[in-house]
Amino acid sequence: MRLRAQRGWSQEALAHESGLHRTFIAHVERQVRNASIDNVERLADALGVSVAVMFQPPPDPPAG
Repeated sequence: MRLRAQRGWSQEALAHESGLHRTFIAHVERQVRNASIDNVERLADALGVSVAVMFQPPPDPPAG
């Protein structure tokens, strides 16, 4: 997860901050499971971003 990595957080740290289980975080990141809107809100709150940011595509890499 781009936002988690930008903060330097482990899956365990995000799980702790969001109140979700680490294996759930891992499954969502690997696209094995889908997150409910409630869990997306919990993840967004933990990361300090809006839910809309969670659905934005990653920025294009710099050219060159």
